Amino acid sequence: MPPIRHTRGAKKPPPDGFDEIEDTLLDFANKMKDAESAPHEGKKKNEATWDIFRISHQRSRYIYELYYKKEAISKPLYDWLLKNGYGDANLIAKWKKQGYEKLCCMRCIQAKEHNFNTTCICRVPRARLNEESSGIQCTHCGCRGCASSD
Repeated sequence: MPPIRHTRGAKKPPPDGFDEIEDTLLDFANKMKDAESAPHEGKKKNEATWDIFRISHQRSRYIYELYYKKEAISKPLYDWLLKNGYGDANLIAKWKKQGYEKLCCMRCIQAKEHNFNTTCICRVPRARLNEESSGIQCTHCGCRGCASSD
């Protein structure tokens, strides 16, 4: 038997303006597929997901800049994109707050994810790092520094 279709679960068509950014979003989707299927032999467990975090960040940043910086998309389109998973709504909400303008991922500010209940090393401004720790990357997403003062 075919599945029963309900009108409640039907996806709404995208609002006007989606066709203008659809090509870029498809490029991000293709990059994501490539990153997910890329071989991860020889990499550490955390390093295998760094490309996925980077592409997800870029896609969310693209949507954020289109709506807040360039004002190139409408509010209904912006809401539709976030609702359908094209961007990370929590990350975009943090980018709007002072001090989090360059945040790489949400895991870097969650104290539970780190030793001693602190934030990630990538949140420390580069001026405060000594020469030994200046080349350290975040273990969660591979970020080298996302502090707003950098």
